[in-house]
Amino acid sequence: MKWSDRYLKKMQTVAKEEALNDEIAVKVTDLKKSFKLPTERAWGLKQAIFNRLKGVKGYKQQEVLRGISFEVKKGEFLGIVGRNGSGKSTLLKLLSEIYTPDSGSVKINGTLVPFIELGVGFNPELTGRENVYLNGALLGFSNSEMDKMYEEIVKFAELEQFMDQKLKNYSSGMQVRLAFSIAIRAHGDILILDEVLAVGDAAFQEKCNDYFKSLRGNQTVILVTHSMENVLKFCDRAILIEEGKIACEGKPEKVTKAYTALWQ
Repeated sequence: MKWSDRYLKKMQTVAKEEALNDEIAVKVTDLKKSFKLPTERAWGLKQAIFNRLKGVKGYKQQEVLRGISFEVKKGEFLGIVGRNGSGKSTLLKLLSEIYTPDSGSVKINGTLVPFIELGVGFNPELTGRENVYLNGALLGFSNSEMDKMYEEIVKFAELEQFMDQKLKNYSSGMQVRLAFSIAIRAHGDILILDEVLAVGDAAFQEKCNDYFKSLRGNQTVILVTHSMENVLKFCDRAILIEEGKIACEGKPEKVTKAYTALWQ
């Protein structure tokens, strides 16, 4: 084979790999995370020195994630399930760059909108309008980008006549609806949701359910939930995390069955 032919073949291979990579929205490789939990406190310098000489540490190491690897394709609706303490929320905070991994990597292809805790970043002394722009800035959007999203966010939240009132005068339900609407209507490439489908009254929940149905195949979504019904209803694929590792991965029916088996 001539040098030119080998070079052409190599370039075709590289182009194919780049095209394949472009189909991936999130790539997680051998992700590990642990925390130091305090066990006992040394009351005074003398006790601290004594403990150190005896080799007694004031903490224990808790391994939360023990080598998680997976990919999420663009347009895929991925469900992540697991029992309390399995590492689900820690994983989402690593994806959202709230935590830094001990080792491993997270690669994000596109803009990511995390919705992990309701109302984080809200200022009760600011108006609803001002909080929309504040949250947009926290998510990495410019004022001009938020100008384009604003009407859509307010319309979805059904709070048009309240946007110039201070947030402290909103009911808790109104605040939840506004926070939720900012997250799902902010035009990011990847949406991360942590157990947030049950927000607002029954009518608003139904509206949210209809919206999630419309996302399938159109936007990349990672959903952490304890609801197997939501996994079966919305997700294209699911992952079961148990004791910091992936215990099962595949079709929603397969993963929900494995999750249910953990309780038997």
